[in-house]
Amino acid sequence: MNEMNEKSPPPTGAEEVVWDLSHLYAGPDDPRLAADREACLAEARELAARHAGRVKDLDAGQLRDLVRRLERLAERVGRITAYAGLDFATRVNDPAAGAFQQAAREFASAVEKEVLFFDLEWAKAPAKTAERLLADPRLARYRHYLAAARRFRPHLLSKTREALLLDLAPVGRPSWTTLFEKVLAAQRFGDPPRTLEEVLTDLYHPDRDTRAAAARAVTAGLRSQAHVLAHVFNTVLADKMIQDRLRRYPSWISSMNLANELDDPTVEALVTAVTGRYDIVRRYYRLKRRLLGLDELFDYDRYAPLPRLPQRRIPWAECRETVLGAFGRFSPAMAETARRFFDEGWIHAPVRPGKAGGAFAHPTVPEVHPYVLVNYTGTARDVETVAHELGHGVHQVLAAEGGYFNSQTPLPLAETASVFGEMLVFQDLLGRFTDPAERLGLLGAKIESVFATVFRQVAMNRFEDRIHTHRRGRGELAPEDFAAHWLETQQAMFGDSVTLTDGYGAWWSYVGHFLHAPGYVYAYAFGELLVLSLYALYRKGLPRFEERYLALLAAGGSDTPYALLRPFGIDLRNPDFWREGLSCIEGLVADLEALAGEAAPGPGARAGS
Repeated sequence: MNEMNEKSPPPTGAEEVVWDLSHLYAGPDDPRLAADREACLAEARELAARHAGRVKDLDAGQLRDLVRRLERLAERVGRITAYAGLDFATRVNDPAAGAFQQAAREFASAVEKEVLFFDLEWAKAPAKTAERLLADPRLARYRHYLAAARRFRPHLLSKTREALLLDLAPVGRPSWTTLFEKVLAAQRFGDPPRTLEEVLTDLYHPDRDTRAAAARAVTAGLRSQAHVLAHVFNTVLADKMIQDRLRRYPSWISSMNLANELDDPTVEALVTAVTGRYDIVRRYYRLKRRLLGLDELFDYDRYAPLPRLPQRRIPWAECRETVLGAFGRFSPAMAETARRFFDEGWIHAPVRPGKAGGAFAHPTVPEVHPYVLVNYTGTARDVETVAHELGHGVHQVLAAEGGYFNSQTPLPLAETASVFGEMLVFQDLLGRFTDPAERLGLLGAKIESVFATVFRQVAMNRFEDRIHTHRRGRGELAPEDFAAHWLETQQAMFGDSVTLTDGYGAWWSYVGHFLHAPGYVYAYAFGELLVLSLYALYRKGLPRFEERYLALLAAGGSDTPYALLRPFGIDLRNPDFWREGLSCIEGLVADLEALAGEAAPGPGARAGS
């Protein structure tokens, strides 16, 4: 057995970096929590008693006052659910934390049911009435929020049916996703038993035997839970099928596009453009196979570090310095906002049993602040992940200035600051190395990160399309059906550049995005290609770029993506936009090819390494 599997990794200083949730509540038994729940329910009932059935008769001032009260109510409810979700994220296997989160969901559903009248009545108000009200300057702050709410008009049900769906919601998809999280958090992989996050880290190990062992461990662990995970996926697929049928959505992706404020042709153009350039992926992995000295590249070799990629553990303090330094060179204001996450207890960094895997930034509510969760092990990849999530955090802090409703950034723009921040840190890391072989290793890792965000996410979108279509046309999927769809959509991306093992067919089952937000994954590709274009404008010296960029972040969800990007001269409906972003990726691969010509082969670059 490889020595690194026998010993715990050296400490990084992140082991005690935990967040302080008392900024929300002191604990699940905080008296303020119970008082807020009671106050929210009372406010919701009072609003319903006073305004239900009368929304269409309100003047602009009355409508503004009602929306203000609804916003304050939503923020108070959001504070409770955010606390419950964050508490659960670090105690996934604790029954008390699970029960508390479920209670928070049921409470939120109860409040939403009381004020459901507003969304239904406003959406169904006569067009002329709505146009007159939206033109009134007294509603300027909420104009986009109110206009956007009406886009769901064709898909709303009667009040009785909407109320019934809200009653059922806590035991619907959220309940099944909680089970999914509990199963994966409790599962241990390999020998010695480790968490999924810890084993997946071995896929980045320079030793091939270690990578292959990690892949076998992941496959065995996922297959041992295949009956449960397949049932969870089938249930969520069926839930969405029923919801879409009731609401008369034409396809499984239509509701997500509508929520993202994108038209179907824009999304289709993105997917078509990306799948049409799978040749970039194949070009890269053929080069990687040669650089590693392998006769054949398998799925567990995809993330193998290129020769001479620095392997040392990066202490948490150095990670902080690197991220803040890179942010500060672009924008001192951005760095200062990010600094607060480190200094004020807004980050949970260590890998711990029972903690959710991966990483995220949760905006909570404007009157508090966001929180960031990472699982920091000290790799260069982890430093970029910290930058990514802090980009989200900065975005959320700035957007909060517009209020709770306007702070909710549409998904296609949600990655704008995260990917940009990650790119800033990558360029900083790259600039520290002059050895062509080391630069080659770092650049290769970055290309793979971009691939994971663009090509892999679109390939996963194609997988989602397959499984939703299968469930609607042919019924439930067996684990073997999921595996077949997964392998076929992944192989379409890799072509003959990567050989996918049979075990890799089980790896669909740990991707939580398919459950939490069906149809979401294309937003990553959207965001990455968008940021590549924005970063190119920044490097070209677009006048007042920092000012325009920070204004974009502060705008949150106060307008459509099309309108928010207009100051940069970006037209999302123009196919050339997507092609330009893909050309940037192709340029990174060309840079790597040039470096490969300069770099001497690194140690261990052979088939058995």
